[in-house]
Amino acid sequence: MMDSPLEGRDFPGSLPELRAWFRSDADCVDYLDWLRWPDGFVCPWCADVGDWGVVPGMHRCAGCGRWVSVGAGTVFHRTHTPLTVWFEAAWLMMASKQGVSALTLQRVTELGSYQSAWTMT
Repeated sequence: MMDSPLEGRDFPGSLPELRAWFRSDADCVDYLDWLRWPDGFVCPWCADVGDWGVVPGMHRCAGCGRWVSVGAGTVFHRTHTPLTVWFEAAWLMMASKQGVSALTLQRVTELGSYQSAWTMT
């Protein structure tokens, strides 16, 4: 059984800490991998625990051979927006008691389009 999540250990406690933890999309992929499979990869199709992790963020099940993306079934699946932007947007939405407008999100995360920011919100 996993302990309750702890700020600073399991998730960043501030925006500067978030930016330090997640400097690249690879950092975000590693974190998502840990969140989804804290005890190691388990295939959602056949429950096999073996995989060939040849591509970061992707697992190929040793049992059934299917490819499984760390972002499959999440808002990150097939997105073209960098994960670092998604993580910062999620942080801003979570930290604001009144919410975040799409315009503010576009400005703060430096998204290229209002439509992308609106979709994220």
